[in-house]
Amino acid sequence: MTRKALTVLVPLMVVMLAALLFLPYADAQKAVPEKAVGVATCYGCHDPVKQLHTMGKHVKVNCVNCHSGLEKHLKNPGPDTRPATDTSWEACGKCHKEQFESFMKQALHRPARDEKSQLTNRSPNPFWDKLMAGHGFTKEHALTRSHVNMLTDHLVVDRAYGGRFQPKKGWQYVLEKGRAWDILVDKYPESKDHKAFIPQSAAAANPVCLQCKSQDHILKWSYLGEPAQGAQWARTSNVVELVKDIQHGLNCFTCHDPHAAKPRIVRDALIDALTRPDGDTLWHKDPKRTGIKVIEMGVRGFPRKIALLDHYDSRLQCGQCHVEYNCNPGYDPKNPDKSKYSITMADKRTNHFPYKDVFGIYDHYVNKVGFLDFKHALTGGLLWKAQHAESETFYNSKHAKAGASCDDCHTPKVKDKKTGKTYTSHFATTPRFQLKETCLTSKCHTSWTEEQARYTIDSVKAYFKGKMRKAEFWLAALIDKIGEAQKAGVASDIIKQAQDQHLKAHILWEWWTAENSDGFHNPDMARESLTKSVDESQKGIKLLSDAMGSKTAAK
Repeated sequence: MTRKALTVLVPLMVVMLAALLFLPYADAQKAVPEKAVGVATCYGCHDPVKQLHTMGKHVKVNCVNCHSGLEKHLKNPGPDTRPATDTSWEACGKCHKEQFESFMKQALHRPARDEKSQLTNRSPNPFWDKLMAGHGFTKEHALTRSHVNMLTDHLVVDRAYGGRFQPKKGWQYVLEKGRAWDILVDKYPESKDHKAFIPQSAAAANPVCLQCKSQDHILKWSYLGEPAQGAQWARTSNVVELVKDIQHGLNCFTCHDPHAAKPRIVRDALIDALTRPDGDTLWHKDPKRTGIKVIEMGVRGFPRKIALLDHYDSRLQCGQCHVEYNCNPGYDPKNPDKSKYSITMADKRTNHFPYKDVFGIYDHYVNKVGFLDFKHALTGGLLWKAQHAESETFYNSKHAKAGASCDDCHTPKVKDKKTGKTYTSHFATTPRFQLKETCLTSKCHTSWTEEQARYTIDSVKAYFKGKMRKAEFWLAALIDKIGEAQKAGVASDIIKQAQDQHLKAHILWEWWTAENSDGFHNPDMARESLTKSVDESQKGIKLLSDAMGSKTAAK
């Protein structure tokens, strides 16, 4: 082979090899980049995009970097020629290499599908199924893994899709990362039914619960998921069809505006909470709150909104998902009919953020919003189901008041060993496994050793575990007492009061089963809440014991 041929062939082979290495993560990557377009032409129809694109660091980034099919659209503008938008991680990873590579890491210290209620580091919870009887989370309630796995993990969990989505390679899938439908397969493609296909599973997923798992469909979803002309997906859509239209968990553009290169939030229910006229959220009550600017987006014929932040604020950005929110049908506590859901996915209450701490939840859902999640299978009373309320729990904690933020502990600044470049790691994991970069930095606990930091963390969690078990014991005792009183024929108004005591005690406990820090985000709040849960359970037990004693005496 001639030297001239080698000079052509070797670079070509290098390019081909690089393409093959990149292929497992590729999503709509174009073999031949499209020709750059005149952005002024796009600005003519997309005024919100113009405002954003001209204000930030991406002003020189051409539209073809994230959109394909532009030439065809420019020649014949309209919905039928609408360009494709690259929603993949790689779209940003082409320029932000270190952030992309850190995001793609997996936290191998935490097993996949680790049942929350049975973890040895929490101590086994023998009461879980009894306390949550009647709810789909009793089928499987697994701990989180890395963000790169979040959509895949959601699709395979036994409570969500009834077991219809399964890994192509069996349990080896736990080592795979990337696009969901490269890893999983629909075992029942002929069925459009959303139901349980395998024993001891549930079909509890719906279009709203997907809003935290992926924003691949951001351009096809109207504000709050309202059914709208031109919006392909809504709260009432068939969730099986919707989920097959998405691929990636936690898109970069969830927190980073791709046009302005500025921090933002896109989660519609959070934007709705922060713009509520009554101003009743934790954010509204914070005198140092981060300012937001809500922007109406798009020319697609239906409302879409984003909110730019004055500066990075991980309480809001992480709080798009690590937060208590309602994402399912349920019951109006004032509606006496408990035989079926009185609130369906057509109701806006199924896409709702309180953005309050645990002590405001009872009043918010019972008195203000009128929503409870499920009917307890043993007592018949209505109960609430918590989501992962890390943001609100951390909000007024000691660490928060000291100026720490979510990224300080979970996605800290790190230095690339090869280049010496400092960047924000996007490998989101517990600080317990990156102590030097988090707890032991120059602005925090400088006098501690790694062993001391780990010991402190474990001590806080050990104390919290004890309070959890005590609250669960008394909740279980109250459930038994309600059943005993019902059999004894105690008056219905007394039973209803006891069920309300159960709800209050349940909220003060169950918040902490969903919150993922084992109480560490706010130990003081955790203790106060869990001890109040015990108090409320004991009040309910006494109420019933007194009523049963009176009934016995009357005989």
